[in-house]
Amino acid sequence: MTALLRKVSGVEASDAQLTFEAALGQLESIVETMESGDVPLADLLAKFEAGTRLLKVCETRLKDAELKIEQLKKQKDGSLAFEKFAAVRDDA
Repeated sequence: MTALLRKVSGVEASDAQLTFEAALGQLESIVETMESGDVPLADLLAKFEAGTRLLKVCETRLKDAELKIEQLKKQKDGSLAFEKFAAVRDDA
C-alpha cells in the first residue's frame, strides 16, 4: 500500500502490514473490551479510534481479495475464460 493510499484510506503504516485475520482478531478483542463497560472514557475513545482503523484494514483486505478472485470457466469450445467473482450476499 502506498503512502498516499494509506493517507487517503486512514490506514496507518503499522496497520497496513496486518493480515486480515490479525486485524480481525485485534478488532474483536477491542470490541470485547469496550463491551465490558469497565473502560474509562479516554481509553474507550482510543480503542474506538484503533477499532476504526482496524475495520478499514479489514475492509481493504476484503476488497483486495474480491478484486483478485476470478474464476476460470470452461467454454463450450474447451477454451478457458475468466469470470469476475460475484460476491454472494447472505441477506436472505
